[in-house]
Amino acid sequence: MIEPADSPYRVPFDGSFRVADSPCEPLKSKIKSKDARHQIKRAMVGLRDCQRMLYAQNQRSLLLVFQAMDAAGKDSTIRAVMSGIDPAGCQAFFFKRPSELELDHDFLWRTNRCLPERGRIGIFNRSYYEEVLVVRVHPEILDNQRLPDRPPPEKLWAQRYESIRDHEKHLARNGTVILKFWLNVSKAEQKRRFLSRIDAKRKNWKFEAGDIRERGYWEHYMQAYEHALNETSRAHAPWYAIPANSKAYMRVQVANIVLATLQNMDLAYPTLDQSALDALHGYRDQLENE
Repeated sequence: MIEPADSPYRVPFDGSFRVADSPCEPLKSKIKSKDARHQIKRAMVGLRDCQRMLYAQNQRSLLLVFQAMDAAGKDSTIRAVMSGIDPAGCQAFFFKRPSELELDHDFLWRTNRCLPERGRIGIFNRSYYEEVLVVRVHPEILDNQRLPDRPPPEKLWAQRYESIRDHEKHLARNGTVILKFWLNVSKAEQKRRFLSRIDAKRKNWKFEAGDIRERGYWEHYMQAYEHALNETSRAHAPWYAIPANSKAYMRVQVANIVLATLQNMDLAYPTLDQSALDALHGYRDQLENE
């Protein structure tokens, strides 16, 4: 098992996590945007090198899961942190409302189809965790899922947590390293960002009326996140609750955690045996003597 990256924002594995105690602001002073860009660029060099070795080694994969309230900065964080990665070795998926085809399968099916192959980094912008977050806040969604013998709500959530834990354990046993990020934005900061989307014409396209409706369920979502993180943060699939009020600080933290995890994966370029090396020398002589 790959040891989880050390961070003050790693969610404990003992069920003791409390949203109320999880900071939305940086534990240290806010980082300047210029300094953040410099730190991310430095991390990107390491990420790029590790990703090449991950791809060449072709044994493990890395799955990054991002969950957050609206306007927390999932999209921009993914862009900022992964912009230097070779597109051939990286796959990103955004999961919206399930389609009819997806509803005809179990709740893990649609994300199973998008898991990263060995040697690649997969990114889930939202994920199977929607089924214990938005669906828990809006249990009426279950009516469209056509579940046979649907158990009472609390038993259903317990079953889904168990399914998720088993799923992630299975992935970890088979070479997928999992990192999960909850970008923890405050309600006040979300309000400021929503107002910015309304006031700035270049951001109008980002605003959706449904975001305001979901904001009314804030406390319900916080309870759902607390339950989900406590039930599913494990050493083989840790959650990190990253302060998201400062986007610059948040991006640096995510970049450093991803880099530290890759560096813990014992990555290396494949080495050739002596016969293969001898063959290479022969090919070199052949090319030089053309």
